[in-house]
Amino acid sequence: METQKDAYASVFLSMTDVDLPADFTNDYGKYSDFKPFAKGGKAILQTCMDNALGRTVVHKSLHPHLQENVRERRRFLREARISAQLQHPNTIPVYEIGRDPDGYLYFTMKRIAGLNLYQILDRLKWGFPSAQVDFNLDRLLEILLQACYALANAHAHGVIHRDLKPENILVGQFGEVSLVDWGVAKVWGMPNEERTPDQQERGESLTGTGQRPGTPLYMSPEQIIGNYYVDNRTDVWAIGVMLYELLCLDVPFKGRNIHQTFDQIIHEQPARPGTRVPARMKRVVPSELESIAMRAMSKKPGDRQESINVVIEQIRSFRNNKLLIS
Repeated sequence: METQKDAYASVFLSMTDVDLPADFTNDYGKYSDFKPFAKGGKAILQTCMDNALGRTVVHKSLHPHLQENVRERRRFLREARISAQLQHPNTIPVYEIGRDPDGYLYFTMKRIAGLNLYQILDRLKWGFPSAQVDFNLDRLLEILLQACYALANAHAHGVIHRDLKPENILVGQFGEVSLVDWGVAKVWGMPNEERTPDQQERGESLTGTGQRPGTPLYMSPEQIIGNYYVDNRTDVWAIGVMLYELLCLDVPFKGRNIHQTFDQIIHEQPARPGTRVPARMKRVVPSELESIAMRAMSKKPGDRQESINVVIEQIRSFRNNKLLIS
């Protein structure tokens, strides 16, 4: 019988970053009908038919010029294996990892058709009527909660995401929510590898594939400073930033350049989201949600909610109380 300890066995570095054996092969011939799906700075995503199972899958591979880059290969393998090992309803299933006929690394995973949270928020900012109907505040909170459930599962297994942002939360056309992009996750056995602002500017950032310049908007102070031990509370910070954004459709910290943004994150206290709601929204921001977001964005990790589970319970409590009152 599986024990509680077994159910939350930690994910270790030795299980994620190790390269495939030189003679490792798969039946790659079963894949056909490749079509472009998405393309970023480091990876290529295509859809293809898995003829063995008769289903369409997403095929992800590193750009050819990065296939021999040791660091990027490790991150690529880490993303695939963490996604596979966490096995959570809000983490995209990985079907296979291997090498194609040219010897290039790839992995295949479930195809999710829909939007990411950034695209949803962008539509809300522009006032799209359909977005306003489909994604009211309660629906946005549910999406964030689903991502938090995946995060709580990861933390229980010793995995810290470290790159949480709206682009990495996918919302399928049937309502399914998936937290993706585990390529820069920190797992047991990994030393701290945070980057300073100067290193960020030189391109040595923690960012992964296809990210907009706004990625630093969600980084915690300890990630930016780079000389603190980073634990699960850095993910709590990013969830707080996203909750803030859900409430007023704007991020709490945004300077004219990356250094100003970092300076704000480290030193400045943002205005409460209720004071930044666009007039056209005619929304009253609940003080309970404001408090959850502001506490999660405390400069000192020890002042934040001690775990993502606490954030989950706080948001759920708000929604339950609101339901009882209504």
